[in-house]
Amino acid sequence: MEGRKLVAALLLGAALSAGGPGVGVAEEQPGVVDLNSATLDQLVALPGVGEKTAQAILDARKERGGFESVEELLDVRGIGAANLEKLRPHLRLGGQGGAAR
Repeated sequence: MEGRKLVAALLLGAALSAGGPGVGVAEEQPGVVDLNSATLDQLVALPGVGEKTAQAILDARKERGGFESVEELLDVRGIGAANLEKLRPHLRLGGQGGAAR
């Protein structure tokens, strides 16, 4: 079992170092969208988000003038705690709402 952990750690280290500067930055990760500038199509591409939920996110964003935290999605119809946890790795915050929290 120890050997597997060592191999996994080495592979992770190699993958991160091979990526060069900026690895791990949400803006550069595929499948990560800015909650404050994402289009309907980008939101629909997220796991568990259909057209109605994507539109509800856009409407809430417009109403609020942008999101200040990802947790604000819990106020959007169709987004519950379980959905939010699935979405969290695919979201970042920028634009009007400010820094990610």
